[in-house]
Amino acid sequence: MFFRLLLLFTLVPFIELTLLIKLSEWHGFGTTVLLILATGLLGTFLARRQGFQVWWKIRQEMSKGQPPTDSLLEGLCILVAGALLITPGVLTDVVGFLLLWPAFRGLLMQFAKYYLVTHARTAAGRGFTVFHTGTQFPNESRQNETANQRQPQPSRRPSEAEIIDVEFTRKDPPESGQP
Repeated sequence: MFFRLLLLFTLVPFIELTLLIKLSEWHGFGTTVLLILATGLLGTFLARRQGFQVWWKIRQEMSKGQPPTDSLLEGLCILVAGALLITPGVLTDVVGFLLLWPAFRGLLMQFAKYYLVTHARTAAGRGFTVFHTGTQFPNESRQNETANQRQPQPSRRPSEAEIIDVEFTRKDPPESGQP
């Protein structure tokens, strides 16, 4: 993990700086600065607008009593896009605009869901309990059949044997008037 973070914080700025220098050589310093400012302003406007749309969608889903899982992932993508777009650079701007594009965001969210579900199943194999939400992914039905044969599925409803009815009476010690 440390190596990946080191690459992220050293390699990405180096690539960004190289691209900005080349862009400045091809189109001039002024044009490059204007491009950086324009992408920052446009990215801020688009991220804010899409962020408010997702916020409204989250509120609607919660008022209906539905968990806003997809909308939260969408909001996270928009937040990351906004952060990338206000960061000066060509590569970060391209990734930021891709994250603001709903079609790309949808593909990325499908991949993220698949990744999370497969890793949750791996964790379930090591003894962690995972509840299945009903989202089906390709080739999942065959995996579920073998997984159901290997592991007992957690019950969402307690059985009658698990319910304990208890009554209690509080018995405080008598208070004495002495300290």
